[in-house]
Amino acid sequence: MQTSSDRHEYPAHWEADVVLRDGGTARIRPITADDAERLVSFYEQVSDESKYYRFFAPYPRLSAKDVHRFTHHDFVDRVGLAATVGDEFIGTVRYDRIGAGGRPATGAEADEAEVAFLVQDAHQGRGVASALLEHIAAVARERGIRRFAAEVLPANTKMIKVFTDAGYTQKRSFEDGVVRLEFGLEPTDRSLAVQYAREQRAEARSVQRLLAPGAVAVIGTGRAPGGVGRSILGNIRDGGFTGRLYAVNGALPQGQKELDGVPAFRSVRDIDGPVDVAVVAVPAERVPEVVAECGEHDVQGLVVVSAGYAESGPDGRERQRALVRQARSYGMRIIGPSSFGVINTSPEVRLNASLAPDMPRAGRIGLFAQSGAIGVALLSRLHRRGGGVTGVTGLSTFVSSGNRADVSGNDVLQYWYEDADTDVALMYLESIGNPRKFTRLARRTAAAKPLVVVQGARHGAGPRGHAVRATQLPHATVSALLRQAGVIRVDTITDLVDAGLLLARQPLPAGPRVAILGNSESLGLLTYDACLAEGLRPHPPQDLTTAASAADFHAALSHALADDSSDAVVVTAIPSVGEGSVGDAALAEALRSAAAEQPTKPVLVVHVELGGLAEALSAATSTAPQPGAASGPDPTPRTGERVKPRAAADEGAPADEKGVPAPAPPPEGTHPIPAYPAAERAVRALAQAVAYGQWRRDAADPGKVPEYEDIDERGAAALIEGMLARGQGLTLTTEATCELLAAYGVHVHRALPAPTPDAAAEAARTLGHPVALKATAPHLRHRADLGGVRLDLADEEQLRRAYAELTELFGSPEELRPVVQRMAPRGVDTVVRAVIDPAAGAVLSFGLAGAASQLLGDMAHRLIPVTDRDATSLVRSIRTAPLLFGWRGSAPVDTPALEELMLRVSRLVHDHPEVVAVTLEPVVVAPHGISVLGASVRLAPPPARDDHGPRTLPAY
Repeated sequence: MQTSSDRHEYPAHWEADVVLRDGGTARIRPITADDAERLVSFYEQVSDESKYYRFFAPYPRLSAKDVHRFTHHDFVDRVGLAATVGDEFIGTVRYDRIGAGGRPATGAEADEAEVAFLVQDAHQGRGVASALLEHIAAVARERGIRRFAAEVLPANTKMIKVFTDAGYTQKRSFEDGVVRLEFGLEPTDRSLAVQYAREQRAEARSVQRLLAPGAVAVIGTGRAPGGVGRSILGNIRDGGFTGRLYAVNGALPQGQKELDGVPAFRSVRDIDGPVDVAVVAVPAERVPEVVAECGEHDVQGLVVVSAGYAESGPDGRERQRALVRQARSYGMRIIGPSSFGVINTSPEVRLNASLAPDMPRAGRIGLFAQSGAIGVALLSRLHRRGGGVTGVTGLSTFVSSGNRADVSGNDVLQYWYEDADTDVALMYLESIGNPRKFTRLARRTAAAKPLVVVQGARHGAGPRGHAVRATQLPHATVSALLRQAGVIRVDTITDLVDAGLLLARQPLPAGPRVAILGNSESLGLLTYDACLAEGLRPHPPQDLTTAASAADFHAALSHALADDSSDAVVVTAIPSVGEGSVGDAALAEALRSAAAEQPTKPVLVVHVELGGLAEALSAATSTAPQPGAASGPDPTPRTGERVKPRAAADEGAPADEKGVPAPAPPPEGTHPIPAYPAAERAVRALAQAVAYGQWRRDAADPGKVPEYEDIDERGAAALIEGMLARGQGLTLTTEATCELLAAYGVHVHRALPAPTPDAAAEAARTLGHPVALKATAPHLRHRADLGGVRLDLADEEQLRRAYAELTELFGSPEELRPVVQRMAPRGVDTVVRAVIDPAAGAVLSFGLAGAASQLLGDMAHRLIPVTDRDATSLVRSIRTAPLLFGWRGSAPVDTPALEELMLRVSRLVHDHPEVVAVTLEPVVVAPHGISVLGASVRLAPPPARDDHGPRTLPAY
């Protein structure tokens, strides 16, 4: 049992589960007085050499005084953390605050500490020390320590490497045979890059262990045919799994050695040899026993298909928490519970540990689904050849996360990012547990390969089985932030498949210009209209007439692809009848050969009831660009351009629903052409590809966060500290708001209270005419349409008359709360907001003030920190942006000044996480300059940890 410390309560928020370098998990927590026996046992298992490196002398055992010292901490000046697996220590780290001359010290005046590690030899090389360093550094920063010092023997190269590779700014010295390292603890760009790279490798490895096991045990294989466990066992066996497969059922008769031709055992502990993954298909009440057996047998991960967890109510939610805690205590990760299973089509693995009866064709699309039912639908659509989007398409991997109690979409993204077999990632999400991390990972993944996402439960609570942090942002805002991160957001699973097929099969378009050709004028016009509706720039359709031959299609497509004025080509085709009509196979070959001659532009086909053409156009082949396909350099980004092609179908690939064999692959170096049954679907997929291609080009130069010499960061920090000392969370007064914003170069026009007509007149004399008189009562604030504002009051007589009118219309001055403000130059009223959302992080929003933003929701959003390119695009992203750029002959306003204002607000919120909300409204943007007429700021204590903190798994 954890106990309180000498000076502070036990810091439970320091506890964290982490993924280590090899994909296993460990728990990091503070060391307490209850850990004396664990510490002694841990030390006994450490080699003499490691003990020597730790204490610089032979130190065979810890004395009672040592044990007391290393287990009694005040959690401020003396802190110890342990990495544990199960109930055993595998590594420890501690710091002691020191002052001048390296002597022990207390208090915030001493901001340096000495740090030391010890890792059990059997666990060295797993990244334990690196994880402990991240966490002890975060603890030290929380306790006001700014620097670490460490003394290391020169021969202890592993520990020296832990410090030097961490990315902190360091100073190294050598004296008396000891290397002394000193380094600051403030995160740097390099330290964050190192941390994120380690996180990616560890989490990717943890997923790889689940998707590419050498041995699988299916636990819960019923003795009678049928049932979930027995079905999964048969699917793994029939899919041709290349590793070892075992059936486990505690009710098997003594002496039964096989089940369906698979070695069978009563317990996983009876298996002679390692088991990498266990598929758990037993009733929920039996799962804890199974998890314990797997943990004792050193199973690396679990796929839990059992139901009866958080989706079933509060009792199930607690059962799910206990499942995760139990599995992590053994260093195992979990997919599920309530998972549909996992699939890996790689020829080296061929794992179908799912309820899908057939192994999907191998290909280059990765698929993640939180819903088992939607996963089935997506697998079916991608697999079948008829109906919907037709054609042979293959998967690299499939993960159904179920309740995603542990392994989530973030983990799978980490795996796909470096997976050479995946060119396109498709995800069906019903909740995003950590949107801040998801957008960070999505941005990095999208820079390398397309990521297409459809989100369910957009307008209500997510599934009961998903434990997520609540977000205060509307769905439209979250979607905008995902698009900013390069995510291709679609609305339906049909759109998900449509976009995925195009991105997996064709190069990205270089722009929005679209050529349209085909043998139906009407279908061509429908395609033209669809292009305009999606914001593309189509050329007039070229009608080849219904008498067009395969040669006519070939010539027209070749000409369109060679035309520098087009970036993509949509071919429309309807059945033709009569003598000499073009056949499906001939037309498909004509289109494919023409596309092969110009492989740098995407080609799509819109077909009407041409099943044969759809199959002929499709091919089970690599979606990666083929070397030598183009005659010259191609600046257009391609999907999967670092991936070598491999065949996506084997001789045993299943036929389609009508029993038609899969078509032969096209010639080497060609791209399969996707076919769509409706023009709208084809064009929608093309528009997504165009937008993504533009994002890829823009992402190559994301811009920079400008530095402004007049920003007083330290002064603002002092103001915030003083203000927060008066309360835990508060909305600043007008004076405090103006003072804080001024520290970042944001100046708010003074607004003087006017409780009486005489006070209003005095305020006007102070500010100078002309002035504005405004009612600031909540129901009238920012509502000029209600008449609560009087502008351009040139003298005292006009001011007093306006004051009388307002009080007569709306009530007493006490109700109106009138203020007087000097008139600002005429312009466009806008609003700039920044908010720190508990789930998504810091977000900057912009729109026009009034009905455009309040009624129509015409706001644009960017994640903070905002770069100069972000600010430029933010201004132009709203639908009413033309009002800023001279709409209908009006004067264009000073958008550079507006962009600078947003950059300054972004800096304020990014530099000071205590600033949780900023609203500037209205911001009047004139032809020359801007005027901030209203502002509010809210402060709150910053969170103890954020996305820049140490690596952690979601708490359970």
